[in-house]
Amino acid sequence: MAEESYPRQGHNDRQVTDTEHELLAARFSDDGVYGDPTDTAVVSSGPGLSVTIRADVAASVRGHGWYSGSTPFSVGLSGNISSQPRVDWIVLRLDRATWAVTAAVVTGTPGAGAPALTQEVGDTGVWEIPLAQARILGGASSPTATRAEQYVGTRCRPCTSTTRNPRPRLGEQGFETDTGRTVQWDGTSWQVLHSHTEAFPIDSPLSAWGTSIESTIEERSGTVTLRLGSWQRKAGTLGWESESRLPVLIPAAYRHKYRAQYASGYTSGTNAARITVFAANTDRPGQVWLTQKTDIAKSDYVWGSNISWGI
Repeated sequence: MAEESYPRQGHNDRQVTDTEHELLAARFSDDGVYGDPTDTAVVSSGPGLSVTIRADVAASVRGHGWYSGSTPFSVGLSGNISSQPRVDWIVLRLDRATWAVTAAVVTGTPGAGAPALTQEVGDTGVWEIPLAQARILGGASSPTATRAEQYVGTRCRPCTSTTRNPRPRLGEQGFETDTGRTVQWDGTSWQVLHSHTEAFPIDSPLSAWGTSIESTIEERSGTVTLRLGSWQRKAGTLGWESESRLPVLIPAAYRHKYRAQYASGYTSGTNAARITVFAANTDRPGQVWLTQKTDIAKSDYVWGSNISWGI
């Protein structure tokens, strides 16, 4: 068969067959229910040996729409005469014999767990997606329904950091072209899934210290890495009991909101030192201080280490 495209005037008088529609529309929308797991369950235990499908549920199976109707309805289950429990699937099934999507039951085998779903490709057969599992004890007169809906996913939307969707759906993602970040809506706020800034210097000159090796900072997906450099004392001797601010300043976007960070260091003569990076909620936001050390004479050096934290 030669290559073909549709719909178009030269193809079957612009008519599209059911098979062609499935090939065309199966990826327009992922298979699943329209909604998310915070919605009321689609399937619940019904009267007797049945389950109930709630009203006003919409779904898509291989590009074919399904609607549950304006009132709930029941789907019957077969009895279990075995002493072992049986697990059935409640599914949405596309049957290519009629091209209809309906709620159906895939009956399991007692003691064997849930049966496999059928997803056949081609012009014939069926394609099933899950809604729930129904567990029926041996000789029971009613099932226990456990929700297992498969939901239609949300796409990753190109945007900027100021033009995100104002009414996002749960799980919706956006790629910010101005920041390079990928963000996701968690139902309350946008969370950063991926971000990356190249390392850049954050030296902030002070007269008491000269910078010998620059300090840099970078961020990857919410983790900040600070690489402290080294500094030479330009002022007079700094006594062991005195703190001193170092010529480094953490940019506001990279500061921890409420917790100080601590880095190790050493001074001339290989004496240990402690360096404190102050949090955003302090009176020294983003400042870097030499807080514990031995005496440091003029022209002595201080070297800092690398540390990381989450933002």
